Amino acid sequence: MSRPDAAVVGTGPNGLAAAVTLARAGLRVELHEQADTIGGGLRTRALFDSDVVHDICAAVHPMAAASAFFREFDLSARGVRLLQPPVAYAHPLPGGRAAAAYTDLARTAAGLGRDEQRWLRLIAPLVEHSSGVVDLILSGQRALPPDPVAALRLAPRVLAYAGGRSPLVTEEAAALLTGVAAHGVGKLPSLASAAVGLLLGHLAHSTGWPLPQGGSARIAEAMADDIRAHGGVLHTGSRIDSLAELDGVPLVFCDTSAKGLLALGGDRLPAGYRRALGRFRYGPGAAKADFLVNAPIPWTNPVVGEAGTVHLGGTQDEMRRTETANARGVASDRPFVLLVDPAVTDPARATADGKRPVWAYAHVPAGDTRDPLDMIRRQIERYAPGFTDTIVAQRAIPAAELETYNPNYVGGDIGAGAMTVRQSLLRPVPRWNPYRTPLPGVYLCSASTPPGPSVHGMSGYLAACSALRARHGLTPPLLAPERSTSKA
Repeated sequence: MSRPDAAVVGTGPNGLAAAVTLARAGLRVELHEQADTIGGGLRTRALFDSDVVHDICAAVHPMAAASAFFREFDLSARGVRLLQPPVAYAHPLPGGRAAAAYTDLARTAAGLGRDEQRWLRLIAPLVEHSSGVVDLILSGQRALPPDPVAALRLAPRVLAYAGGRSPLVTEEAAALLTGVAAHGVGKLPSLASAAVGLLLGHLAHSTGWPLPQGGSARIAEAMADDIRAHGGVLHTGSRIDSLAELDGVPLVFCDTSAKGLLALGGDRLPAGYRRALGRFRYGPGAAKADFLVNAPIPWTNPVVGEAGTVHLGGTQDEMRRTETANARGVASDRPFVLLVDPAVTDPARATADGKRPVWAYAHVPAGDTRDPLDMIRRQIERYAPGFTDTIVAQRAIPAAELETYNPNYVGGDIGAGAMTVRQSLLRPVPRWNPYRTPLPGVYLCSASTPPGPSVHGMSGYLAACSALRARHGLTPPLLAPERSTSKA
């Protein structure tokens, strides 16, 4: 059988995005996934009850609504409903207090007391140029900003927050923004976490923090359907251990970590490039807990129960201490926890008798072997006393075991590389084209390349566009669904 024009190793969102782009350009594409199901961080399956599905990795997808790749790919036109929760994210505090980020920016600001006008001055200019802000941060970081005004509005805010000069004075507003910045999984404050916080924070008031109806796998399925419709072939249970197995394929795309590329390339990679890949740093780990419960979470403050995402980290000072220590490898018994109760946004995720999934990640040091179940449960109980009584079934995955589930999660790092300033710009190695490796026709297209982690598809898309230009002289293909011209 003849070799394809391109092969993709790994079917996470970036591998799928690369394959969509290549197939739409007319190339014959084959994808290889070592697991039994595609999707990488976009897998959904039943864990405890056949009627209740759990998102195994990512659950909430701001970038699936915001990134340039998904804006053109148009998930909604493909039957994937991105549901918006009543509250994008909430942050409970001691004493029954809580801050909430609504889609309505004015309503959010009004709930922040003395910080009402400060929140508006901080966030409103970014909302006004939201697509420009997104396209700046989710770019290959090698070209002039597509929207210079967005860059001018973002840069001073990032620098001020990174330097600890947040204009916010109330504990509620400070915690609300810092909880979002903690998605950067690193030292707080820092330039990288400030950029993450302002990117995600303003999206709550523009394209939102949606959940795909039915679970994250719906995104992967829509991308796979498009690949097949354009002649692509997906192989599951197909492990590639060496690039030698793909000899004869003109283009090879690796949706792997830098460590994974090293393993695939071996001595084929030039020594200098191997050394550079070996110096690539990975970030702190994430430890996962899944719960099957028989009732909504009994939050002390009811507004938290309206949120699609909940940040459990306490005050700004507490989060800064915990996350900075975590980045240095110092464990905490009160880690920062991200929690999602999907049925808040997608009621069909709950059964008629009240059973529903609860999803939670804790930030822990890289390679942490601790069972996170009790410490995650205790963090939830701080703000929702009685949560334990609702648990029907539960399981946990220590950070050290996440790499076994997905080799891209080195040491439990779900971002496939530490999000420092240097590694945000020069990941995985300092090269003008970060996707192209020294091996002819071989590209890296994972979150170990710009713009980094999250379900945005941009690393795969940018890598594919680079290859199409270099090898075929092709411009990026259209990604929007084809409209049928047939008449009933």
